[in-house]
Amino acid sequence: MRDFVKDASFDADRHLGILEVHYPDSAEWDTDAFNELKEKELELIREEGKEYDRDTWFRQEPYFRYFRKFKKTSPVMMQVESFLLKGRPFPEGRYTNAVAFLTELKTRCLLGSHDADMIEGDLLIYTETEKTPFPSIHGGEAHSYPGDVTCRDDISVVVSMIAGADARTCLNEDSKHILYFAFGTPGMELDTIKGYLEQVDEYVKVLAPAAVTEMHLF
Repeated sequence: MRDFVKDASFDADRHLGILEVHYPDSAEWDTDAFNELKEKELELIREEGKEYDRDTWFRQEPYFRYFRKFKKTSPVMMQVESFLLKGRPFPEGRYTNAVAFLTELKTRCLLGSHDADMIEGDLLIYTETEKTPFPSIHGGEAHSYPGDVTCRDDISVVVSMIAGADARTCLNEDSKHILYFAFGTPGMELDTIKGYLEQVDEYVKVLAPAAVTEMHLF
């Protein structure tokens, strides 16, 4: 990957943030410290969730309204409700994914996680004008949506806010150079996006104190 490029089509009324992380070798990670923090955070989320009400938590949120405009359901709302109401366990596996998932549960922001080393050429940030097909992380083919914030490299779409992540650049066990995307809806303040990424950065530094991070705001 060479650089991030914001296309002229990108809406002036919205923002996107990217936290670029260079993780050290996993032997240097403090997984015990991260797991301890994770359990404390999850307990606080569960406690707050005892008063859960969809109208209060989500229906007035910008993400809910944005996804509804595309006749879609907010994926973060589904994650939160799955965790709080259905008792689904926190997904175990890659810690690099856990950092993002924990941030989403705590802040209810929408994040994406991608392997920067799998991105070819510059990453173009733009507002989509057509339905562009790309291989979905969920299998099969997805497509971007006109009017939606989208990122692509020299090969294909990497992520669409509405359609989600691609299969090519999603994280794997060897991913160490990672981009965490924080998506903003029209009218969302840049400081809000920055705050989401600062939370990601906090979790990253607990997991891997030697990690090198850099924030990019658009």
